[in-house]
Amino acid sequence: MLLSYLLQEPLFLPVLTLIAAIVIDAAVGDPARLYKIVPHPVVLIGKAIEFMESWLNQPKKSRFARIILGTVLALTIITASTAVGLILSYLLGQVPHGWIIESLLASSLIAYRGLGKAVQHVATELALGLKPGRLAIRHLVGRDPDSLNEAGISRAAIESMAENFSDGVVAPVFWFALFGLPGICAYKAVNTLDSMIGHKNERYEAFGKFAARLDDVVNLIPARLAGLFFVLAALLVPGASARRGLKIMFRDAGLHRSPNAGWQEAAVAGALGFALAGPRTYPGYVVNDPFMGDGGRKDLDAPDIRQALKLYLGAGFWMLTTVAALLLPALL
Repeated sequence: MLLSYLLQEPLFLPVLTLIAAIVIDAAVGDPARLYKIVPHPVVLIGKAIEFMESWLNQPKKSRFARIILGTVLALTIITASTAVGLILSYLLGQVPHGWIIESLLASSLIAYRGLGKAVQHVATELALGLKPGRLAIRHLVGRDPDSLNEAGISRAAIESMAENFSDGVVAPVFWFALFGLPGICAYKAVNTLDSMIGHKNERYEAFGKFAARLDDVVNLIPARLAGLFFVLAALLVPGASARRGLKIMFRDAGLHRSPNAGWQEAAVAGALGFALAGPRTYPGYVVNDPFMGDGGRKDLDAPDIRQALKLYLGAGFWMLTTVAALLLPALL
């Protein structure tokens, strides 16, 4: 009786759907066998971007024209993705227990388990030697793996974990919480656009400018929430310091060239006493960023990656707890 009543509450069902999506992703992740048969939604978005980019992004056009055409591409992809979300949300609303299917669909757009497994894989391979570690990190970051020693691989894995916790986990959850399935679909379109055309190189600097700036905007709040979740996670991890994490997050976040990534990376660096970011080598260029972390350790290794993963688990716990707290008004 109580559940039947609660399911009629305007806020209860959407929050329950989101909680189920988070739990499904954490428990199962993306089923590899399924996506060998049916393309993953992000793959479909990527193929659409790839097709339109090859058609619209012509080097002979002026810089202004390329900015406009890139904006047209981005708005087209985002509009189409949002429309798909709206249609699915409407159709599932007409089906008994359609919220269960909606939670399954939403879980495919959250990357908590997949990111954790990828970082854990780097730790496992790095423990076997430098060469396996370089092969593993190649699939996680864009920097030149051959330029990385053990400490460089470890920092790259931890930084990727921190940054992608926001982009791949907190932000999708945040936009679903606000706008349901259309919101998470729109966000994944923006994020995929940024990852594909939001680069500062000759081909994409102008064409991908709108996508890159929009990605910065939609991640402003999720990035800071992700940083706070890492700070809170330090309360659960032996040897970590929430107080230091909070201090370093607010002090060093602005040192990162991204307006968003510094919040999570600085929080992790401070909480664990690490030095993160710093100079990094990518194919064809070097990024000379300062280190974040109040003089923390730079000589990191595989056990340090595992320690960071404990913080990642704690951050996921606090994110789920925050979402569950949205149920309180319906329960009171």
